[in-house]
Amino acid sequence: MDHSTAPVLDALQAYHDQDQLPFTPPGHKQGRGADPRVRAVLGDAVFRADMLAVSGLDDRTTSHGVLERAERLMADAVGAEHTFFSTCGSSLSVKAAMLSVAGPHEKLLVSRDAHKSVVSGLILAGIRPVWVDPQWDPRLHLAHPPAPDAFRAAFEEHPDARGALLTSPTPYGACADIGAVAALCHARGVPLIVDEAWGAHLPFHPDLPTWAMDAGADVCVTSVHKMGSGLEQGSVFHLQGDLITPQTLASRADLLDTTSPSVLVYAALDGWRRQMVEHGHELMEESLARARRVRAAVQDIDGLHVNGRDDFCGPGRAHDLDPLQIFIDLSALKFSGYDAADWMRRHHRVNLHTSDHRRINAQLTHADDETTEARLLDGLRDLVAHADELPPCPGIHVPDPGDLRLRQVTLPRDAFFGEVEQVPADEAVGRVCAEMLTPYPPGIPAALPGELLDRAVVDYLRTGADAGMLIPDAADSTVATIRVSVHDVGAD
Repeated sequence: MDHSTAPVLDALQAYHDQDQLPFTPPGHKQGRGADPRVRAVLGDAVFRADMLAVSGLDDRTTSHGVLERAERLMADAVGAEHTFFSTCGSSLSVKAAMLSVAGPHEKLLVSRDAHKSVVSGLILAGIRPVWVDPQWDPRLHLAHPPAPDAFRAAFEEHPDARGALLTSPTPYGACADIGAVAALCHARGVPLIVDEAWGAHLPFHPDLPTWAMDAGADVCVTSVHKMGSGLEQGSVFHLQGDLITPQTLASRADLLDTTSPSVLVYAALDGWRRQMVEHGHELMEESLARARRVRAAVQDIDGLHVNGRDDFCGPGRAHDLDPLQIFIDLSALKFSGYDAADWMRRHHRVNLHTSDHRRINAQLTHADDETTEARLLDGLRDLVAHADELPPCPGIHVPDPGDLRLRQVTLPRDAFFGEVEQVPADEAVGRVCAEMLTPYPPGIPAALPGELLDRAVVDYLRTGADAGMLIPDAADSTVATIRVSVHDVGAD
């Protein structure tokens, strides 16, 4: 296929070259009606490219097949059989994949380190989750993807499961043994979904972890806006094999998708595909070299330790590691990652990504250069130099694995939509949670609707909130109170 073309971008250019005149939405009419103060910030090009996909980018009958051609090119670029664009992020894509595999009251094996969008899919579809426990590192207080043996045991206990869903890489860059889990699924004739939101770059260099399609996954969901050049909300989901038909996957996505997709997001996805086919290996080669330099430079700063394969990979831990996720352990300096991230933004205007009770994270991509590298390192050196100005890390009660793993006693949907009440956190212990309680980042729920709350998890969330942990989806973000089910339930 001719990857020098970009169907969406070419159609945008043709629209303007032909002097098309819209009497359709959007109402700003290519920016003519936009407030000049808005245009001064966003730029005229944003409004000129904001148009309808139908009777705009393409004609009324979509006879030019603009989006279809762009999706075929994307599939060819990464070796998938089918690709679908989403302008509603991977949160939509992963729900569409789940709805393609399991229906109400049917079982789906799900790694318990799943993103909250997966839990939303369980609630919407009424799927019965069979949770597969991650591998817990008690020294680093960190969860890695579940081992294949954990999926094997879950299948043996629940042979009627309709498939499995695995998250890899995690927000910490830790990767699962996707190939082994895919083999387990296919031996039973069921599909594997991989939430690979953090892996858009993986197909484009052999020194990066194996991406999900090459490892045998049936559906792979990727957020191009996270590690690629997509705009926010730009996501693609890929399909291969015959366990899910493309028609089924497309119809499920149509249930959730917007009828007013952003052509801007489509265009960025299309352009990123062309960029990576033509220059991806070179860009990733430079990114990997930069990551090695940054890792070495950070490790040379007194008090900082860069987590690498020796920390994250091996028996009982992750299968592989994305080296572009730079996780820095601060435990020798005695202050929290939350306070460190706030200090870096306040004093150096450097925004770090994932932070937790003892770590901060700098996510590198092909967009970084010598300037961004230098600013990051200067900021980190200054952070250490001013360590005495930061308060000591408050005591956060991080539970042991057995306490962190709550018991699912009713369907997430039933608890979420059932009769609820808001009670003080102490009184929520022993009650059925009726909301998602999700520390952000990385967006993995600590408690889900339908799970039985215990003292360890409530204390973890309360002390975490006091230390600066964000829990934005809670009805009460301070977690002083928690939403619980009014009705007592037995084991499901």
